[in-house]
This record gives sequence, structure tokens and C-alpha cells, in this order.
Amino acid sequence: MPEDLGAQVRSELFKRKMSQKDLAEMVGISNAYLSDIIRGRKDGPKAQEHIKHIRKILCI
Repeated sequence: MPEDLGAQVRSELFKRKMSQKDLAEMVGISNAYLSDIIRGRKDGPKAQEHIKHIRKILCI
């Protein structure tokens, strides 16, 4: 996930008063895996699918 997108995710979570854990539960992944995606450590095909889902949930 590009760094600017990671910042967008964190900003949206803050605006919505959601935790990263809440988002992870909505996506159906672990908090640690979500953190890896946001930080750009995971970027394979499965992570790309999760990124699409994250964007849809947060409308970004």
C-alpha cells in the first residue's frame, strides 16, 4: 500500500473514531495482517483484494 494511502486509512479511522482492530474485523483479517498491509509489508494478490475492500469500507 503506498504510503499516502496508509495515511488516508489512518486519517479515516481517526475521523470515524474507529480502531485498526475494528477495521480488521470488518475486512475479516487479523489486526497484525492489516498493519502489515497499511505499512506496505504485504502487497501480494490477496493483500490487493483486502486493499480494495478497505477502500470500499472507508470510501477512499
